[in-house]
Amino acid sequence: MKTAFLNYLIEKKLCARKDKILLAVSGGIDSMVMLNLFRECEYEIGVAHVNFQLRGRESDEDEKLVEESCARLSIPFYTKRFETSQYAEGKSLSIQMAARNLRYVWFNELIDEHHFDLIATAHHLNDSIETVLLNFSRGAGLEGYDGIAPKNRKIIRPMLFARREEIEQYAKGNCIVWREDKSNATDDYQRNFIRHQVVPLLKEVNPSLENSFHESIEKTSGATELFALGILYWKEKFETRKDEQIHLAKKGIYEFTNEAGLLWNLIKEYGFNIDQCLQVVKSIRGQPGKKFLSLNYELVIDREHLIISKHVYEVGDVIIEKGQLQAMRGKYTLDIGAAKSMEINKDHSLALLDVDKLQFPLLWRKWKQGDSFFPLGMNHKKKLSDFFVDERISIADKEMITVLESASEIVWVVGHRIDDRFKITESTTRVIRFALHR
Repeated sequence: MKTAFLNYLIEKKLCARKDKILLAVSGGIDSMVMLNLFRECEYEIGVAHVNFQLRGRESDEDEKLVEESCARLSIPFYTKRFETSQYAEGKSLSIQMAARNLRYVWFNELIDEHHFDLIATAHHLNDSIETVLLNFSRGAGLEGYDGIAPKNRKIIRPMLFARREEIEQYAKGNCIVWREDKSNATDDYQRNFIRHQVVPLLKEVNPSLENSFHESIEKTSGATELFALGILYWKEKFETRKDEQIHLAKKGIYEFTNEAGLLWNLIKEYGFNIDQCLQVVKSIRGQPGKKFLSLNYELVIDREHLIISKHVYEVGDVIIEKGQLQAMRGKYTLDIGAAKSMEINKDHSLALLDVDKLQFPLLWRKWKQGDSFFPLGMNHKKKLSDFFVDERISIADKEMITVLESASEIVWVVGHRIDDRFKITESTTRVIRFALHR
């Protein structure tokens, strides 16, 4: 076991000899064996134990065992107690998720305070198998089938090479003392159900289940890395970003047989599910304009792209009084002042207007259907909706457009075009300058 442990550390590049490692030790067999192996291999270690106070006296006995073991071995020991049930209820979390959040926040505090390089947890091969089966039952994608990662930033899992049986044999052979968590014997948790009910049946089909799963996880991990490179390659060819929008070229999706599966892998990080992706694919070749919503994002089918952006929450109209130097609407600001020059500026974020043609107060509002204006250079009115088509403004961008209004007349389609009636002319004596900033 010791040789296999050291080989696994080297093979997966989990840590270096110089690293100072914080071990998460619960008092159970897995973490007590991990503690023994790190000590036998003479690494610089410390031990962190969390008492979640979920099993009364048993939780206290777990803490006592780990503390006494560290004292006997002269290993730095850190412990903390949490009111886990109260925290879970207050945050509307499951007990398991609450416990995870609490312990990792504290672990990171210990890393900073005591200058540890890594955190080691004692997940083993059977834990990884159970994770894959749970992910499969929940409909995970490819990345859900490569098991528990040996390393994730500062978290390492150096026991993933070992089967549960091997850990038990090592513990007994080396007189390692541990404590049993009685909740592990019940099927109250999904993972326990997989462990006690599903895995034994699968082992009837394949007695070498652990070895087969280990090989499968290795293969899938490699495929996952290649898959990630493929996603990056696709994005380099077909994804562009404009301000805070993500534009996905439709033609890049059309090249694939499984369009919905491809799309899900591209946009799942924005909270979209596979059912929505199936609906997008059904609509993608139809009339532009259809919109799909996740919790925090919206996806709009435009002419040549799928455009993803954060939800735009309604912002009220803004009144601008005479002499006012600045106005704010949502995340945009208008700086207002006298222009130093009467030269026409082609920067669309600036508007230079004849101040004597304006009637204050001005109104800064979102555009609406039916709005029209005289675009600069034209002597006739045009509907804003037609102007947007001519300017090839995307459906997603239209949602963000605002107008500046004087006496119910649009003087500026903000960030795009001023109204010809309010432009600077040879007879202009005073110029007002509006500058749009994000």
